[in-house]
Amino acid sequence: MSSDNDPSPTSYQEILGLEIEEGLSQLQRSNVGLALSGLSAGLDIGFGPFLMAVVITMSSGAFSDPLTGLLVANAYAVGFIFVVLGRSELFTEHTSLAVVPVLNGQASVSKLARLWGVIYVSNLVGGALFSLLAVQVGPELTTVEMSAFGEIAHGLVKYSWSTTVLAAVLAGWLMGLMTWLVAAGQNTISQAFFVWLVAVVIGLAHLPHSIAGSVEVMLGMFARQGITVLDFAHFLLWSTVGNVIGGSVFVGLLKYGHGIRGGTSPEDIDVDVDEGTAEQESG
Repeated sequence: MSSDNDPSPTSYQEILGLEIEEGLSQLQRSNVGLALSGLSAGLDIGFGPFLMAVVITMSSGAFSDPLTGLLVANAYAVGFIFVVLGRSELFTEHTSLAVVPVLNGQASVSKLARLWGVIYVSNLVGGALFSLLAVQVGPELTTVEMSAFGEIAHGLVKYSWSTTVLAAVLAGWLMGLMTWLVAAGQNTISQAFFVWLVAVVIGLAHLPHSIAGSVEVMLGMFARQGITVLDFAHFLLWSTVGNVIGGSVFVGLLKYGHGIRGGTSPEDIDVDVDEGTAEQESG
């Protein structure tokens, strides 16, 4: 039996309002603020791929392939937990999150493009800086073998452009779902669980995430494991295209459409960015 003090489940309309509120808040931030937050996210998410290489190095020959894969996927999730709970800005979150205010008529496409551009570039810069540091420190500490970086990177760049795009659609879709699940979370523990769940699914399925995956590829490239700049560009281009489609269409557009078709009109969603509340106005 549930207690009267138990929090009630977050309604679909409340989640939609929270998504619009958060999206508007980020769309109104300055370029400098977005860039610093994006840089932090690019740096922080690098711990996931780095720990993947640590696990591969330490478990070499010690565990079965399925167990190693499960451990690696959990290591991959660490970077996402750092980023999302640390409230720094990750490009793939905003392929759905920042789209919803545009669909609701509260922001322009140009503002969306500005946010995407600033966060995307700063995420990649942060990821590159982390990768350069990791390939210097890891082998010196004997916790990572260079070959582990190469193994991870080659696992992402070996696919055709069409396979990369389609798989990246699934990754973008999952990242968009993650923003909705985090918004529905009643507390930090539930939010952390949702982030872990989505990230582990992406890791186990080897789905290409344009930012975390770029760190994986750059680690292999900087470690001189046979990864070329063309390999990196191929992965980055097609994973980005797929992530944008997955987040914007399969989450942003469809879930917003679901809310509107479910009886909520854009005028009914009152978002107060300054106060941090999103309320449904009665008809």
